Amino acid sequence: FMNGRLKANPEIRVVAFDCDGVMFDSADANRAFYNDILRRMGRAEMTPAQFAYTHMHAVLDSIAHLFPDPAERDQAHTCRMGINYEQFIPIMRMAPYLKPLLQNLRRRYKTAVATNRTDTMPRVMSDHGLEGYFDLVVSAADVRRPKPHPEPLRYAAGELGAAIADCVVIGDSASDIKAAKAAGCVCVCVRYGYNQGMNLSELEPDYLADDFAGGVAYALGER
Repeated sequence: FMNGRLKANPEIRVVAFDCDGVMFDSADANRAFYNDILRRMGRAEMTPAQFAYTHMHAVLDSIAHLFPDPAERDQAHTCRMGINYEQFIPIMRMAPYLKPLLQNLRRRYKTAVATNRTDTMPRVMSDHGLEGYFDLVVSAADVRRPKPHPEPLRYAAGELGAAIADCVVIGDSASDIKAAKAAGCVCVCVRYGYNQGMNLSELEPDYLADDFAGGVAYALGER
């Protein structure tokens, strides 16, 4: 699937990546984290639908989804603060070709991360040796409204001195597509991420790729 709009703008300056499901297979890590909270709260482990939600949303929204009762939600936040997420970071599996791709991209483009993770991102970057591979990392802690709101992408473009139309976003979910389309940047969506069987072509990303290396190549006019 491709949208003809992609080739219309050859002036790409920024390539921004989602973290979970694109740069990393972090399903096991995130599942273990939220299930730990639920277990401490005396609740059953997440259902597939709950997992799908938590994997696409920031932690505050995810806790609110898992614990709709305000009193229980406050307890869950207290519980969350007592869990060291760093124990789950080694479970995250980085895409094997991520670093070579970034090294190639950085010769010509600015690179960024736009993620709904919050305070875990610095440790994710350092533990996996990604410091120095990105010009900017934007987490949910840096903005008032995380994805699917376009604010993280607009913030990244502004910080890197680029027009939003000159940015490519590599994502894997409805949240990424909605944010990119609302922001007005080019959207490449990979099929293998956490889309829970959703037909992503119905959301009309600019390009739907089997892997993000191929999606990036097409978006930059290299295919």
